[in-house]
Amino acid sequence: MAIYHTTFIAGHARLPQGMAAKSVFDSLTITTEVDVEHGVILVASCTLATDHGRDFIHNLLKGVCIKDGVEEAIQLIEKHYKGKATNALIAALKDLYRQFEAT
Repeated sequence: MAIYHTTFIAGHARLPQGMAAKSVFDSLTITTEVDVEHGVILVASCTLATDHGRDFIHNLLKGVCIKDGVEEAIQLIEKHYKGKATNALIAALKDLYRQFEAT
């Protein structure tokens, strides 16, 4: 069965040196399933090294509307994520938004 009301979008960014995920990936990726009409993130995933980190980002971004930009998502990352990947997460969100605008 096809899903017509959602779209899969990925955003990418370089990882900083010294991160556990850097040994596996050269870049950080955030993937989302977004409601096309409303721009709301339904599911989010990322390539952080730990399950806990990936779950945290999912829970943080789920329900965020990116229709008018990713400022809300960026503010959530800046306020609640205190790890080395902060800048990479923000850059990946900005790239993700560029992909969303192109849909």
